[in-house]
Amino acid sequence: MAGLSQMRLAERCDTATNYISDIEVCKKFPSVEMVEKIAKALQVQPYLLFLDSQNLWEKSFRKNIPDMLKNEILRQLNKSAQKILQQY
Repeated sequence: MAGLSQMRLAERCDTATNYISDIEVCKKFPSVEMVEKIAKALQVQPYLLFLDSQNLWEKSFRKNIPDMLKNEILRQLNKSAQKILQQY
């Protein structure tokens, strides 16, 4: 999105480069707080992080994450989205 290397993005988010890499290839799902840090580092709204790779994300999400965890992730994202929307 912003032309940053994984290393530079990791530095801006105060996390490890391999964690950013794992997020990018859908091995790990970031916490709501990390989504907010990544969005801030890229200077975009958090929801935009899910648009560019939506097809890849949806396929990986459906295939690799158990239903209980999917529901919890969606619940947390919805809660975070509501919090963000209340700020505007």
